[in-house]
Parts: sequence; structure tokens; C-alpha cells
Amino acid sequence: MHRMSTPAPPLSGLRVLDLATLFAGPLAATHLGDFGAEVIKVEHPGRPDPSRGHGPAKGGVGLWWKVLGRNKRTITADLSSRGGRAVLLRLAATADVVIENFRPGTLEKWDLGWAELSAANPRLVLTRVTAFGQFGPYARRPGFGTLAEAMSGFAALTGEPDAPPTLPPFGLADSIAGLATACAVLTALAARERTGAGQVVDMAIIEPILSVLGPHPTWYDQLGHVQERTGNRSANNAPRNTYRTADGLWVAVSTSAQSVAERVMRLVGRPELIEEPWFATGADRAAHADVLDEAVGSWIAARTRAEVLAAFEKAEAAAAPVHDVRDVLADPQYQALDTITTVPDPDLGPLRMQNVLFRLSATPGAIRWAGRPHGADTDAVLTELGLTPAEIAALRREGAL
Repeated sequence: MHRMSTPAPPLSGLRVLDLATLFAGPLAATHLGDFGAEVIKVEHPGRPDPSRGHGPAKGGVGLWWKVLGRNKRTITADLSSRGGRAVLLRLAATADVVIENFRPGTLEKWDLGWAELSAANPRLVLTRVTAFGQFGPYARRPGFGTLAEAMSGFAALTGEPDAPPTLPPFGLADSIAGLATACAVLTALAARERTGAGQVVDMAIIEPILSVLGPHPTWYDQLGHVQERTGNRSANNAPRNTYRTADGLWVAVSTSAQSVAERVMRLVGRPELIEEPWFATGADRAAHADVLDEAVGSWIAARTRAEVLAAFEKAEAAAAPVHDVRDVLADPQYQALDTITTVPDPDLGPLRMQNVLFRLSATPGAIRWAGRPHGADTDAVLTELGLTPAEIAALRREGAL
């Protein structure tokens, strides 16, 4: 009886050089690594990726890096040095993808632009991730995801009507751009299958967040319509809000479907509201949100969260608990999906973090290891390239590694 072999991950055989920092570019490389790509993280010898020092640390070990750096081999190279440039060109000749987020013109200043990289490897996909893109009046400005959250209209839409625009307390624009960048890389690689040639991906962090904000530009173009801040309410349906329960917890309710809105009103003992002429459409219900919020909110306020959620489930109405991270880790649905999985780590022992993005039935992704120390794989990777110990030592002496 022979043992069935485990199928190779879908991106095995793909080599990605991650030259980027904070956060969209590295996150795209993480997503590719989760599905089997060999990701080589290239960091400056004296200035590691700042994400190693972002947020809480345990015993001097940055925890954010453990997530962002997972499934990556780590090497050091000063790309502005002669020796570091030579190392990168040798690496690029063996790679499929380079992801970088330097300001436009920086790679060119080091003679590592598209001309040099594509000469070293015509099949290379050079992925350039910047705040504003490679051209235009803002291209050379420094920028972070926060600026994209402001410029895109996201902040203007977020918050209570009488409160300031609200920025997210996490890297939303960077995370969306990271997903979009991974998609862009795979699209360029698909094109390479047909053409045999690589190309340049130009990813501006200010753009993908606009794509998830919906039809606002079209509404304005056609109707002059500008959506105002509505807090947790929606302009398209009601009741839609967060409501406090008797035990001081919170639930969120949505009634995007008319049938669900009707079920909610029957559940909370206000079936007569269904007969109101304005109840027939989501937009008209939204115009009467005060009435609906009072009906739903008072019913929920008299019950514990467990009672509310059980009643909504029985009524086939849509509600969910408002979780904090403690609740996420304890939630039985997330547990069933293994959404937060455990990764063994030599520095910290068992380490819990988000699992890979999605499940594939035949060729699943996996977290093979958490983020590794700065430069941990430099000697191994350069030896695989054919450099001798003496050559590696010489590069180190001159500060290139």
C-alpha cells in the first residue's frame, strides 16, 4: 500500500524578491508565500523593515513581523552599494517577481530600474507599490496608507454625522492594496504564460481603496450625489446599526433584504410597522431609521446578547456579535474554519495568527514558518546563487550585506 503524496502548493516554483517595507508590498508577498511561492525578503543591513519594530513586542521580538514575515527567507543587501546591486541582479536573474516600494526614481538612481532588471531577466515581473503611483504631480511625495484613507473619500464617509471624518485604527488602505498587488502579480504572470515576457506593475495605494468604496464617483457624475456620514446607519436600508444588549455587549443588525427587515420587525413585536407605506423600500426605511432603531434597540436592550442572537437565528434574521479580538479567538465559526491558526516558532513557541486567505480543496496554502530574524538566510541564499564563502565574507566586509 503506497502513501499518497501531498500535492505541491499552487505557487510552488515561483520566486519572489520582497524589497518592500510598511505594509502593502510586503503583505502582497506574504499572500504569495502562503500559497507556496519562495519569498526572499531583502532588507538593508543596518535598517531592517520597520515592521519588525511596530506594535507590541515579546522579549524584544516584534510580533507584527512574525505575521508579515511568515513564509519568507530573510537576507540583507545594501542595494545602493556596488556589491549589493550585483547581488540583487544575480537574484533577479533567478526570480519571477520583484516587489518594491521605494519612491519613484530610487531604483533607477541605483541602476536597478526596469531597464537593468529586465535585461537581467526578460521574464521578470517588477511590481512597484507606492502611495501615488509612478507618475503624476504627487508621484515623488512620501506617502502612507493613512493618506489614501483620507484622499479616497473613505474617511469622509466614516463616522457620525456630527463628528469629524474618521480614519481606521489599522492599515486598511495598505491591506487592500496588498490584496490588489497579489492579484496584479498573478495577472501579470498569467500574461507571461502567453507572451513569454515580464512587465511592470504600477500599484498606487490611493487606488484600490477607491474600488471598494462602491459607486460614489458614478453617483456624483450622474446625479451630483455626495453621500454624507451616517455613522453605523445605512442610506440604503434600516434597521442597520449596532445595538447594546442588557449585559452591556453589542450586536450588529443588517436588513439589506426586504424579507429580513420584515422578520426583524415581527421578532421585536412591531409587525404593524411593516404595513407602513414607507417600509416597502430600503431607502424609505432608511429615512425612518429613528423609528426602526427605537423599535429594535429597545427590544435588544431588554435581553442579553446570547438571548438576542439565539432569537435572531431562530427568526432567520441577520445579526452578529460585535467582537473584539478576544471574542474572535473564541468564536466557534472562526474555530471551525481555523481562521486563527497556531504556528510553531523557535523564538516564541506556539504562535497564533490569521491563517491563509482562503481554502483550496486540492492545493491548499499553509504557513510554514513565522517571520525569521533579520538576515537569517543571507549565507544560504547567496551560496545557492553560487557565491563562495570568501565572496560572501568580502561583501560583508565592504558593508554590502
